[in-house]
Amino acid sequence: MRSDHEIRTAFILASGPFTGGPLWDRVGEKLREAGAEVHAATLTGTGGGTAPAGGTGLETHIADVVRLIDGVTAPKVVLVGHDYAIHPVLGAAQHRVERVTRIVYLDSGLPQDGDLPLALVPDTDVQALLREQPDATVPAPAPDQWQRWGNTTGLSPADLERLSSLAAPQPGRTLTEPLRLTGALKDVPTSGILCTASGFTIEAVQQLVTSGMPQFQSLAEPGVGFFELATGHWPMLSRPDELATTLLRAAAGEGHRLTPANITPFHERPFLLDAPVAARERTGRLDLHLPDPADDDGPRPAILFVHGGPLPRDMVPEPRDWPLYVGYARLAASQGVIGAVVAHRLHATSDYPTAAADIAEALRVLRADPRVDADRIALWTFSGGGLLMSDHLAAPPPWLRCVAATYPVLAPLTGWIGVDPRFAPAAVLPKAGRLPVVLTRVGLEAPEIAATVTAFLAAADECGAALELVDVPHAMHGFDVHDPTDETREAVRHALSAVLTHLHA
Repeated sequence: MRSDHEIRTAFILASGPFTGGPLWDRVGEKLREAGAEVHAATLTGTGGGTAPAGGTGLETHIADVVRLIDGVTAPKVVLVGHDYAIHPVLGAAQHRVERVTRIVYLDSGLPQDGDLPLALVPDTDVQALLREQPDATVPAPAPDQWQRWGNTTGLSPADLERLSSLAAPQPGRTLTEPLRLTGALKDVPTSGILCTASGFTIEAVQQLVTSGMPQFQSLAEPGVGFFELATGHWPMLSRPDELATTLLRAAAGEGHRLTPANITPFHERPFLLDAPVAARERTGRLDLHLPDPADDDGPRPAILFVHGGPLPRDMVPEPRDWPLYVGYARLAASQGVIGAVVAHRLHATSDYPTAAADIAEALRVLRADPRVDADRIALWTFSGGGLLMSDHLAAPPPWLRCVAATYPVLAPLTGWIGVDPRFAPAAVLPKAGRLPVVLTRVGLEAPEIAATVTAFLAAADECGAALELVDVPHAMHGFDVHDPTDETREAVRHALSAVLTHLHA
């Protein structure tokens, strides 16, 4: 029997790159049987749609979705964005925010203002092509190539053939134009549907929220619900009936609610050690925390602290102002070493090259400062910044005395699409020679992050790297603001002492 709620609801369904409305045939049929109005989007230039005109880009697809919203007769509109299509869905929703009652993220990313859809493209060949030729057209995948665009669990050979038969080349500018968000959607309820064959689960999202990192806290708001589908990236083909049922539940406001982090936000927590205030200077992206000038005995060694990420572009305060990184820099200054913090631009997983360039420039500026001993520099990374060690391990300059990593992520995690292959610390570690590495490992790490550390340690053992391991068995990710215990305080002192030893060697 049809309920009033279902009769009053319209679904606009938009799928990932290359594909269009026909991909949703079975899902649309089930939703209509339940009494819903259904509009399956075929965006300009995608499968089954009109040939792309010159200049077809993300804004073209946003306009396509706006037209679909304007054609809805039901009073309630639920927008469903799968993969790439979450970008035009969000862009259109903010133009018709008064009509949209819910946005469903179907196995998609969480793009922010200014993000390029290209950041979520897993095919590195396509990334390289569009970085060089932003207007190029991307050929649709052959049946045996779809795994380069997402997990194909649940798809038979016939499904993959059908997927290719329904696909069309993707206009490059749809992936290289930035998404512009105004904040108009902040009060629109959302749902997330996770396809767990890719490895991302509600439990994993909960861990991100529990970590206290500010960019994930909105996922625990009351208007956000989560669902899981035990299948791959194309549930409209592999699990159409289950997907339709899940969409109806999402439209009704159901879904698993995450538990908010019952702690002070990460960026507001004090550093676990008392470090004397040090004079601070800011030049562009680089902050210097300086030792007491009364102890001046010539140029000083320096440690460049590299914060984690990816983090939102508009984060306030920015990481270099967090007590965590200010605390480390002041602690270094208290030991007679210049503590430097770089404000790098790691805002999406595709931003590692940009962040690496920011770090390289910060090191250049740091070494050019007359108060700095340019031949005694250490690099210290945290969390997702751990991948940024790669360039320095692959080709360590003679002035780099040491690299350090605290609760690092040392390989791309599930859902980290678009990471440049050069950021692979374990793979390049054999090139580091005898460059000392000080790694702080926490015992209560998230399993997926812990696996990257284990792989790095195995690579270090195999190549005989000069690695010093600081183990903190009872500590969690972010312990230096989470867990002020004797064990964690000693771990920070131990790591700093090791870095200082290499700087003064």
